[in-house]
Amino acid sequence: MDFNFKKLANDATGFFNRAKQYTEETFLKAEKTELDANFENLLQRADKTEEHTKRLLSALESYLQPNPTVRMEEVFYEKLELKKEGGRVSNLEHLGQSMTDAGNEFGSGTPYGNALLKVANAEFKLGTCEREFINSSAANTLQPIRRFLEGDMRTIQKERKILNSKRLDLDACKNRLKKAKSLEMQASSHANVGLTIEQAEADLRVAQTEFDKQVEITKLLLEGIQTAHNNQLKCIRDFVEAQMSFFAMAHQHMADLQRELSGTSDSL
Repeated sequence: MDFNFKKLANDATGFFNRAKQYTEETFLKAEKTELDANFENLLQRADKTEEHTKRLLSALESYLQPNPTVRMEEVFYEKLELKKEGGRVSNLEHLGQSMTDAGNEFGSGTPYGNALLKVANAEFKLGTCEREFINSSAANTLQPIRRFLEGDMRTIQKERKILNSKRLDLDACKNRLKKAKSLEMQASSHANVGLTIEQAEADLRVAQTEFDKQVEITKLLLEGIQTAHNNQLKCIRDFVEAQMSFFAMAHQHMADLQRELSGTSDSL
């Protein structure tokens, strides 16, 4: 219990010192430890990667499921498993069913009814192609991109916050040491001044070590952004291949339908 109380007290002290340091930096222009240019570039690349990846993911989701209500009413990635049994009927399938009902009503022996049934069959085929395209894109493009945002990117942001806390702790220690040395100059006869400086120097060494360690941890994660770019490049290639296959199959189905309908009109 004592240990927990001490930890709570230390956490509260650390929070107060960071808040004080941040306030002095913001309003009093206090000095702060700067990160090197290469590290800053890595941070900027991570920010741009997160921003554009979120926008890309949102655009892909909207393309694969244009209806915002459908995207929100269920978990989108579960919804993309568009099983025909009990699943949501797509617009193409709905169109095909309407044409089937009308064709059966007018009769397959009539030119109009026969044409409606042929178009309906093509629309069902297009619906199947669309379903396969959506499922492929969800598995090979959307899900890996979302996992990156919810996994690696979230870890990076968490470690960046820790780094900022360590940096505030470090600068707070630097300021305390500076003030202790200033007091020494003003009152060198005080016996406890040397002890205060010694403690401030020890605190600074610990803070510097923890800061340097956190810099390395964060840097390793930031350098992993390049791997993420490579992985997402593969995701985009998979998406293009799936889209190309979808349009090729759709074109073939429509070309076959056009020939069938031409034959029907020629026989009239």
